[in-house]
Amino acid sequence: MSVEACAKLVERGDPDRFLAVMAAPVAARAQLLPLYAFNLEVARAPWVTKEPMIAEMRLQWWRDVVAEASPRAHEVVSPFHAVIQAADLPLEVIDRLIEARRWDIYKEPFADEAAFDAYIEDTGAGLMWLAARATGAGPEAEAAVRGFGWAAALANYLRAVPELAARGRIPLIDGRPAAVQHLASRGLIRLQAARRAGWPKAARPAVLAGWQAEALLRLAAMDPMAVAEGRLHLPEFTRRGKLLWRALTGMA
Repeated sequence: MSVEACAKLVERGDPDRFLAVMAAPVAARAQLLPLYAFNLEVARAPWVTKEPMIAEMRLQWWRDVVAEASPRAHEVVSPFHAVIQAADLPLEVIDRLIEARRWDIYKEPFADEAAFDAYIEDTGAGLMWLAARATGAGPEAEAAVRGFGWAAALANYLRAVPELAARGRIPLIDGRPAAVQHLASRGLIRLQAARRAGWPKAARPAVLAGWQAEALLRLAAMDPMAVAEGRLHLPEFTRRGKLLWRALTGMA
């Protein structure tokens, strides 16, 4: 029931966020690793079974344990509960993050653009805001952190499109190149607006997780077929270099 156990889970299951945590100040790791381990467990829940009812039960289990006053004996629940208590994380944001993952259980497409946007908001923007709260950011940073988190989550989602399609999902409202290009441009607009608004130093370890977002969204906007064809990725040298630069400069 330790941060070390959470670190191992994140390193195996969410290597990009693990790298971002390792590039952040050491003091932030005890807050971020349990949060990211929790997010990983929730994101996995719809995919570990083909039975929708069992997947629903797994997500409900997480909703229940988060709401409980005392943590259950679990390698992620205990340290995550400690972060919730220490940072006074908003339970409604955590609950929406879990609830949003119900879409992953079923094969129906998003009802409309608003439904897609809400999914990205609750699973991605909400997660980055929780991370910023965990590292000490105040309410004044919420809008900017959420805007950046939405853009970063969109970039990650676009990378996952081929895998989602292979698993029988319909990941995009409109998968035509022009629509994908427009979607990526929307992400860039939100990213740039968030940067202009700015965020406090306390939020930097949280937004560091989005270090690839701008480059990936620009690639998707210039070459939208890269999304469907699974080519939406950065060269390893470029990827690591961007993380190092942002960690050293404090820029996102």
